[in-house]
Amino acid sequence: MSPSRVSSFRVSTNFSPTRSPMDRFRPLRRIQVEPEPAQPPAPAAGAGGDAARDESPAPAAGLLMGAKVRRRAAVYRDCKGDYIGVPNDPCLTKILSKQGDNKVLFADKVLKFTQSGKMKRRILVITDFALYLVDPDADILKRRIALAAVDKLCISNLSDNFFAIIVPTEYDCLMASTRKKEIVNVIVKAIKSTSEYEPEVASSNRFEYHAAAEVTKVVEFEDVDGGTKTRITNKEKS
Repeated sequence: MSPSRVSSFRVSTNFSPTRSPMDRFRPLRRIQVEPEPAQPPAPAAGAGGDAARDESPAPAAGLLMGAKVRRRAAVYRDCKGDYIGVPNDPCLTKILSKQGDNKVLFADKVLKFTQSGKMKRRILVITDFALYLVDPDADILKRRIALAAVDKLCISNLSDNFFAIIVPTEYDCLMASTRKKEIVNVIVKAIKSTSEYEPEVASSNRFEYHAAAEVTKVVEFEDVDGGTKTRITNKEKS
């Protein structure tokens, strides 16, 4: 069996404007990915660290993966729910109206991780019935997850932005957002309000999720100087 592929995430604090049809959003932070080098990483300025080229470098969702100071500050951030202004967005309102949804509980930009480990920009909209993942560049609904299908949410015990939504009847979803805590709380409350069921919120520095029917990935978190190191590997089949 070939060894698992390991990816390590680093953050760059460079800013660049969004270059998409949905340029109504404010500039986003650029986040890029590269394989972890064999030698120790060079010292980085500030909370970011060195950055490498992504296959499709694009501004991401304003994330600071591993920036503990910013994550502590997030505790004091006001939770406003809709950070995009869904009622003023024709594309999003059309998507929701087609599904009969109109009560928006949360909306913001996030990063979604694909089966191959690439990061994709998405707009996450949470209503009282479902989760919506929209491609902001193409204004296309990429996935809808009914809240009733959500079984569990996985997060770490450290200062990172990752969370996984476990959907046993489909496939799971790994995302990252600086508003992770708010997103998890909104999902749990929304499910409880429409049913007697309360999804489990599993907090661990190692968890697994199904990126596809036959693909299981392991996410591990390690507390290091200056932040949190995150590793995503393919789980070897026994």
